[in-house]
Amino acid sequence: MPPAKGTDMAQAQRQTNRAAAAHAEKAILSVFDLDRTLTILPTYTPFLLFAIRARAPWRVLLLPLLLPVALLYALKLLPRRTMKQAMHRIALGAALPEREAARLADRFARHLIARGLYAEGIALLEAERRAGRRVVLATAAPHFYTAALARRLGIADVVATGSTWQDGCLTPVIGSTNCYGGDKRCMVEAFLEQTGIARERAHIRFYSDHASDLPMFTLADEAIAVNPSAKLRAIAAARGWPVLDWRR
Repeated sequence: MPPAKGTDMAQAQRQTNRAAAAHAEKAILSVFDLDRTLTILPTYTPFLLFAIRARAPWRVLLLPLLLPVALLYALKLLPRRTMKQAMHRIALGAALPEREAARLADRFARHLIARGLYAEGIALLEAERRAGRRVVLATAAPHFYTAALARRLGIADVVATGSTWQDGCLTPVIGSTNCYGGDKRCMVEAFLEQTGIARERAHIRFYSDHASDLPMFTLADEAIAVNPSAKLRAIAAARGWPVLDWRR
């Protein structure tokens, strides 16, 4: 005897409800690179120069000491991590009090918001948030000033290169892997695990300007090239990825 029509409709409704619940439970994330994606210029060197001008202009006289380090880095004889630590030591010294570091980070964040970010990028952040997506910054820039910028932009989640604090002071030592390339993907995956988000239960949209982020692009469900380098533009064209270019 065939089931009653009302039973079929009830079963269909239950399936619809289950599908809706499963969709509602799925974490939807929009992950943004920072430098040259949201910002017009890279941030690390500008931050250090901003800090020199703000607190110790005499340190500009020490900048020539970085020339041998820069040469070794350009020849690929020195890792990026060592180069960044040397730049920090010259610009900020061996121990920057936490309160002063926080003040500098917030002042730099305000500076970026005033003149260093793409207006289209800010609008996109807001649109993603309005769409119910969880916005994450994932960047090789240091966490302490990226977090200050994120707070100003209303972003709660930051995956960035860690700093080291000792006796209440910021030191030049990088406190994590440099959040770059494959390491950025590993750190985003660790973030998902720490926040209880299973990858198979997440939808990730990733925005970046550079081909070094290819590991993150391949992790994402949607890859979007923003202000792309020539290499990334070619990759995006070959793979059919959307391209956003806000450069004038």
